[in-house]
Amino acid sequence: MRVVVQRVSSASVTVAAELVATIERGLLVLVGVGHDDTAKDAEALVDKIVGLRIFSQDGRMDLSVADVGGSVLVVSQFTLLGSVKKGRRPSFSDAASPEVAAPLVDVFMARVAWHGVAVAGGRFGAMMDVALVNDGPVTFVIDAIDGVVLR
Repeated sequence: MRVVVQRVSSASVTVAAELVATIERGLLVLVGVGHDDTAKDAEALVDKIVGLRIFSQDGRMDLSVADVGGSVLVVSQFTLLGSVKKGRRPSFSDAASPEVAAPLVDVFMARVAWHGVAVAGGRFGAMMDVALVNDGPVTFVIDAIDGVVLR
């Protein structure tokens, strides 16, 4: 499982001109699910993300999203598992099918809520317009395999 975590001042998701989710200060998390990913991977990533001290106080990154009362906006994005190694057209063969990915995104969101952090989500499988104000910018790419966070 791969995520891109962006510290944001605000973020929102719109589908077909309908606002489906919005947050103020917090994290926008793009989630890519692979074939072999499990709930254990989702939980390990959330546990890491919720505790990441990437919010600033007095110029130092020493507070987590929970510490600042922030929210998390989760957006499923299968293209995170895309490969551009061969040719010019990306391959998405490493991305899980919607039947596998959708429940794991739900597990991811439920785990955020379990930590007591407000969570909102995009609409799985929809063409979404994602708007954000990246605060910093601060962006991290994090992978998990077999319930272990790799980077």
